Amino acid sequence: MIAAISVIFVLSYLAIALEHPLKISKSASALMGAGWLWTIYALASGDVNQVNADLDRSLMGTAQIVFFLMGAMTIVEVVDAHEGFLAITSRIKTTRLSTLMWMIGFVSFFLSSILDNLTTTIVMISLVKKLLDKRDDRLFFAGIIVIAANAGGAWTPIGDVTTTMLWIGGQITTLAIMKGLFLASLTNLLVPLAVTSFVLGARPVVPPPRRQDADTLHSTAFERNLMLFLGLAILVGVPVFKTVTHLPPFMGILFGLGMLWMVGDLLHLKKEESQKQHLTLVRALTRIDMSSIVFFIGILMAVAVLEHTHILTALAKSLDELVGRQEIIVMVIGLASAVVDNVPLVAASMGMYTLAQYPTDSFLWEFVAYCAGTGGSILIIGSAAGVAAMGLEKIDFIWYMRKISGLALIGYFAGAAVYIVQNQLLH
Repeated sequence: MIAAISVIFVLSYLAIALEHPLKISKSASALMGAGWLWTIYALASGDVNQVNADLDRSLMGTAQIVFFLMGAMTIVEVVDAHEGFLAITSRIKTTRLSTLMWMIGFVSFFLSSILDNLTTTIVMISLVKKLLDKRDDRLFFAGIIVIAANAGGAWTPIGDVTTTMLWIGGQITTLAIMKGLFLASLTNLLVPLAVTSFVLGARPVVPPPRRQDADTLHSTAFERNLMLFLGLAILVGVPVFKTVTHLPPFMGILFGLGMLWMVGDLLHLKKEESQKQHLTLVRALTRIDMSSIVFFIGILMAVAVLEHTHILTALAKSLDELVGRQEIIVMVIGLASAVVDNVPLVAASMGMYTLAQYPTDSFLWEFVAYCAGTGGSILIIGSAAGVAAMGLEKIDFIWYMRKISGLALIGYFAGAAVYIVQNQLLH
């Protein structure tokens, strides 16, 4: 059984990593892998009650993450439908590429910490298209946005799905992860920005020609600002809700989603159906990326089998015996997230090590959050932000490796060094 489960998991992993050349969705590979793994586990185990109990426990943990993601993605879609992000993006103006690079980098970094790296990448690349005319400049900016968004998402519990997984699982807490990873994540961005700024020098910004028939806005300034600030307040308030009530985060996000839904209905109460249809939360629910949600379900359920069969525990012991140093093991996990998706890697880490061994907010969990969150920037297929950028700007895999991967790599090691030194000084 162990051999069969290991082989199927590795094959599923390869199919996920090779999604683009194989032309098979990673969601399909994840679901197929989960189905085969649970089938083999059920047939080989012989203990139906134990298998069903394991399945129920895994499903409960997976459902919490999925409900949270669906709620957060829907809130962001509602804000975007009301063009709320214009309040942020319209204030970015400069005439030098290097200055614009710093501004875009910092806005992406902090926006990602509040929203998530995928949404931030989409919003900021859309902005850059309105600010830059030259495609080469836009591609370079897209690469920096990917680095900034992943770095910004690593230091808050709602900024990246992997950090959210650790937060919901009890491996990290809100204030501790923010204090622990802020400097490391900021360093991960500052080093690539400094190198890029030196390369760009005093090159001017070449804006695209102004369109005479500019698109008219579909919502008023009051509606845009209200939905933006309410949406951000709900997302930022979820950690507070968890701390005060001790309820899981998905309850906070669903509670906030209900409030946003009610406010939206009251806000557009007197409008004609044709005017408010694209602004409703019902419409936003149809626009969230369900394929990503399905992928998370598949991969989390697949990794659960490795945990229940104690394969991950055996792997952790082997790594400890072969490598020994905890920080090197975690950095290898981070580098691996550049090749394969960081969600299954973090899920595997959560199964490899227990809270009894490594308590909440210990070095291991915080460093896993940093390495898995930022390591995906090294290759464009290593993170949801990178895949989104690839689609939006048609970025070539080889181009990204030549122009951006080196920047992401030095930022990754610089941030890791900062966190290790910081941890040794403070603990």
